[in-house]
Amino acid sequence: MFSITVAAVVFGVVFLAELPDKTALAGLMLGTRYRASYVFVGVAAAFAIHVGLAIAAGSVLTLLPHRLLEAIVGALFLGGAAVLLLKKDDGEEEVRKPADQSFWKVSGAGFMLILVAEFGDLTQIMTANLAARYDDPLSVGVGAVLALWAVAGLGILGGRTLMRYVPLRLITKIAALVMLALGAFSLYEAIAA
Repeated sequence: MFSITVAAVVFGVVFLAELPDKTALAGLMLGTRYRASYVFVGVAAAFAIHVGLAIAAGSVLTLLPHRLLEAIVGALFLGGAAVLLLKKDDGEEEVRKPADQSFWKVSGAGFMLILVAEFGDLTQIMTANLAARYDDPLSVGVGAVLALWAVAGLGILGGRTLMRYVPLRLITKIAALVMLALGAFSLYEAIAA
């Protein structure tokens, strides 16, 4: 039986945990370059798969060694920050639109980015824990999916709005610095744990 209370609690917890995460950054960057609705379809499908995996796994994901997981996440964040910081700046303030803006290319790019980037993420592990705690997979799944979709939507639409007022170069540098900080924190957690 579906519980609105469980879904609401899960929504709140997952939304707050995901809001400062790399998903909002990824959505923001994709939203500046591609049609927002196409990006959202791909991202939403990837999140639905992640929540399904988390629900199916239950508490099994929590058995992963914490230090190893934090070290891998930290290295990925640092790598992403390096790519953004070292990217050649061609001096153009205007975003160049990729040649192929087809639905399948754009939604596929969003899908693959989230599918890979979010695997083993804190919110996926948290969703598995919540599913095990409440023993209500439907309510937990609905709450988690809606929370992740809300964060993705905010990131994608925020990216399009932000581009009207802030240069892409500045957005890229800020995203790189945030990723650098998250990477350093994850590596610190891996060492200090």
